[in-house]
Amino acid sequence: MRPAIVDRWWTCPAAAPVITEYQLQSKRCPCCDTVTVADWDDNSDANTDVLAAPGSPVRIGPAASAMYVLLTCGHYLPVGQAAALLETLTGLHLSTGFTGRARRRTHHKLLSGFAPHMKTLLATEPVLHADETTGRANQALAYVHIACTRYLTMMHVGGRTKEDIDEGGILPDFTGVLVRDGSAGYDHLPAVHAWCAAHLLRDLRAVSDTDPTGQLWAVAMADTLTGAHRAAQAARAAGAHRLDPATVATLLNHYLGALAKGTTDNRGQHSELATRARTLISRFRRFQDMILRFGTDLTVPFTNNEAERSIRPVKVQQKTSGGCWRTLAGLTEFALVHSYLNTAHKWGLDKLQVLQQLFTTGPWLLRALTPAE
Repeated sequence: MRPAIVDRWWTCPAAAPVITEYQLQSKRCPCCDTVTVADWDDNSDANTDVLAAPGSPVRIGPAASAMYVLLTCGHYLPVGQAAALLETLTGLHLSTGFTGRARRRTHHKLLSGFAPHMKTLLATEPVLHADETTGRANQALAYVHIACTRYLTMMHVGGRTKEDIDEGGILPDFTGVLVRDGSAGYDHLPAVHAWCAAHLLRDLRAVSDTDPTGQLWAVAMADTLTGAHRAAQAARAAGAHRLDPATVATLLNHYLGALAKGTTDNRGQHSELATRARTLISRFRRFQDMILRFGTDLTVPFTNNEAERSIRPVKVQQKTSGGCWRTLAGLTEFALVHSYLNTAHKWGLDKLQVLQQLFTTGPWLLRALTPAE
């Protein structure tokens, strides 16, 4: 007898908003005739903060608020599309203005608890990644700065100067290893600096592709960096804390040899390419220790990809929102809310759940630098 053919259909039940009415009642004592009126001062109710907020007597609960913030700051939808999508899926009709206010409320709730807690944790990390990207807001250009690790993310908005970088409150007192790009805004910081090798490889590629036979030094330098990266990976896999002296000596020999070749080949040349090559050679000489940090300290990664991945949603949100934020405050709010959601995601937590927790009992606060601790 042939087995029955099974065909399974998966579907979702139709969702509908749930309306809960809360009443403040008054009672008169039959003995003393005293009238007692209920109020919202009793914080035993987890929804007190939502229900008793000033404004309209109609409130939007934590679940709906969390979904709005998730769509705009977790999935990077414009506020209008987020409102339309949530109405389609849940039947909850709310204005686009509410969506913006929900993000603002989220930012306000994170300022007092999550933000200072994250700054304290990040300042104690042994290795930090730092980066910056542009964000257009209110017809002007701003910069979003990030300090992060594999499990932590914190962003803030400002300009591009060293004062703007310090405004984040993390890097001025950080004394560990700072993986970053070549921006001069980081030079004043007391950290031990490490230069992102991916940026350097792109610069080398730009020189070598323009003149493959005349700029062989750039190819040799790129091979040196990638070879050192493979050696560092193998050493980590073997449980070593540093490269062996022979490998380090070979690395330095190839590094200095490539620079010597580049200096010789570009001496007396007056082309634009030769000028660029000499500038790049000077950079490799001046910042040799920073550039080779990943080879002398195996706790330092080869690239700054962690920061670049964590900060990329700024560009995604800007692109989906018509190319800019309407206000600088909106960009500032997004930066902090995304820091919260991105950190939760790195810890393997559900973004919607941590947002619902934020709107009920308060922000989720991690207790260690990594899940293993």
